[in-house]
Amino acid sequence: MSERISAIQPRGLANLERFDLLPILRDGVQVHYEGSIDKQGFNADWDWWLYQDREEWVIFDVDGPGCIYNFVQHRYPDSEEPTFRFYFDGERDPSFVIKPSEFGNKAPFVQPLADAYLGPEDNGRGPIRVVRSFVPMPYRRSCKITTDIRLKGHAKGDGGWGHVVYHAYPTSEGIETFTGKEDYDRVLQMWGAVGSDPKPFVHATACRAEKLEIAPGDSAIVLEQSGQGSVVSILAELAPASEHGLRQLWIRATWDDHQTPDVECPIGIFFGNELGLNAVGVLSHGRLASGQFYCYFPMPYWKQARIELINRGDDSVSLPYWETHITTDYNAAFEEGKTGYFRASPYYPPQATHASDSIIGRLTGSGHLVAGTITGVTREPGVISCEGDVRVYIDGNGTPQVESDGSESWVCYGWGFPTPPEMNPASAYDGLPDNPWSMVRMCAGDWYPFRTELVFGIESGEFNNQYIRHSGLLFYYGIDAPGMALTDELDIGNRASEGIHRYRSSGSRGCYTLASYYEGREDQLLVQDVGHETEGWSEFVISVDPDNRGVRLRRRSDQITGRQRARVYVDGMLVEERDWYAADRNPYKRWLEDEFDIPPQYTAGKRDLVIRLAYVPCGETRAWNEFYYWVYSIR
Repeated sequence: MSERISAIQPRGLANLERFDLLPILRDGVQVHYEGSIDKQGFNADWDWWLYQDREEWVIFDVDGPGCIYNFVQHRYPDSEEPTFRFYFDGERDPSFVIKPSEFGNKAPFVQPLADAYLGPEDNGRGPIRVVRSFVPMPYRRSCKITTDIRLKGHAKGDGGWGHVVYHAYPTSEGIETFTGKEDYDRVLQMWGAVGSDPKPFVHATACRAEKLEIAPGDSAIVLEQSGQGSVVSILAELAPASEHGLRQLWIRATWDDHQTPDVECPIGIFFGNELGLNAVGVLSHGRLASGQFYCYFPMPYWKQARIELINRGDDSVSLPYWETHITTDYNAAFEEGKTGYFRASPYYPPQATHASDSIIGRLTGSGHLVAGTITGVTREPGVISCEGDVRVYIDGNGTPQVESDGSESWVCYGWGFPTPPEMNPASAYDGLPDNPWSMVRMCAGDWYPFRTELVFGIESGEFNNQYIRHSGLLFYYGIDAPGMALTDELDIGNRASEGIHRYRSSGSRGCYTLASYYEGREDQLLVQDVGHETEGWSEFVISVDPDNRGVRLRRRSDQITGRQRARVYVDGMLVEERDWYAADRNPYKRWLEDEFDIPPQYTAGKRDLVIRLAYVPCGETRAWNEFYYWVYSIR
């Protein structure tokens, strides 16, 4: 592999195909979630609809270029079966239609890219069918998903749990809208061979250490390299009598001259098998039934690479072999500064938090999360402990950008963790029925990009009301430098701030004060602010870094009504790629921070921008509201 990465980075199906390009830092990509989260912050995560359009219920509605990478829906098989209709780029008739019973067998929603999980009977409460898809569905302008029945309720006859995880792009460059007729052969072959290296062939050298015996407190160096290269894969095995090594033998990987190791964690969680009760694995890493561990994440370095194994336990650990494959074939493609180091968040050891989310990892700098493992244990085995939602905050945004309606939904399963082990190429879980459990998720397509930080947390129980000892780890590609900087702020309702920014509006409905809450982990924290509504437009001047590669606007808004829409003008020029549009609503936790990325062709080389936001009537909205703007210059 000698080619430089093109200016148009892979998106859609090409992004999923090129597992080898995961280290490349991507420009202008955001990850978002839409799903059935309880608007009041409790555990009623089973109503999934935004609004009704003609005879259909809309469950997903976005404007601008993007790509769906994950679709999940939970419903009782004996309930009325919904029909999902996918509308792309404003089309009146759907270009793709599918029912839950067709997941896994209707092209391109075929195994292993799409499938269904059928939960247990559970004394008459079940079964429940969870359909999932990882089929990339890109669109150049917009996407809307509807159902012919309202997805609601948790009782038999209903079932409304579900979600979509998608990427949003500032422009449509490099995107071809989904047709369902794309060539999926390469991805199907990759995903059908879990345990084998999903990357294209490269010439690699094996660095093999055999018959390792590591005493308590001792360590062994299994890789020491100078110069530029990349780790292609790591294969290993524990001796049968050394299963305790999953927890007490740690791997430490350090790239280049970093003072802090890039990876330092127990080998069990490194290979996605923290509990070790059953062998589980996904496409990127795991354990085979034979006992062999594998990790196929590419790990680039430019000066040196060092991998050590450290025994932090009280017993010796034996490994028949540890084999690391390295290559220089990626050297031309992996440009320093434009490629992330393979890193892990500090291991989050088993611990319970009191009435707050367990923060599994806090990533800083810039990069993208590509996998995670979370384990949950209660005081007694068999206790239901799956109700806690995952919540991911990105770049300081007060609204979570990725969530889950229950712990197991993050790995696209349902009904808790009743039937371990469960596996598909992107996610898996191990454990005993219901508890303890350990789940692993690979994000090869729907990775989570961040430009300053990413905070990954999970609830303990329905609303942090249960004792659960969580542990976990996140894998990501990253660099220390942030990818954007805060360069301006506008406080609506503050006369001085409005004056500095030459704020003005037409069609004003006046100002009002709102005291409410954000969704997510701080949904009991009351926030009060003064904002403004307009039926016409608002305009203001902002300061940006002239060396920007685009500008991100973040707005604090009142989401009491959904479908707020505005056209965005920069120095009198309409941003044609998308409208600023937020389809969801929350009349209980009313604060929302939503964002709009302005492509660099509108902003490059400028120190000041005149922003005009022109309200577009849509659905139930009565006006465009605004309370605060943050302005970020993208680097």
